[in-house]
Amino acid sequence: MKLFLAGIVLFLIVETNAQWYNFPREAFQGSRDMLRAYNDMRDANWKNSDKYFHARGNYDAAQRGAGGRWAAEVISDGRELWQGSVSGRGAEDTAADQEANRHGRNGGDPNKYRPEGLPEQY
Repeated sequence: MKLFLAGIVLFLIVETNAQWYNFPREAFQGSRDMLRAYNDMRDANWKNSDKYFHARGNYDAAQRGAGGRWAAEVISDGRELWQGSVSGRGAEDTAADQEANRHGRNGGDPNKYRPEGLPEQY
């Protein structure tokens, strides 16, 4: 009987928390959002649009839930780590990209970084 009650209590605790069973799906969908933003950035090939697409990808992914937010953070941090250390880009540019990433992940409007003249399809 004690084991049964402990099982019920554990189930209620887990169920009331962040619906952990949705996390993998949200992470996968958030990864797709990040990939879509990256592909749009490459397709647009628009000057000074990098920060906008960083913010938009992170924003879209974070809207999926905890899993999407996690995926956006892992992908963004990994990309900036690689670009900062391997590609030789400057620390200033990496810091600006990370600011745009955080802005989007925290629910900020990606249009803050939208360059003038960028086609509406993006």
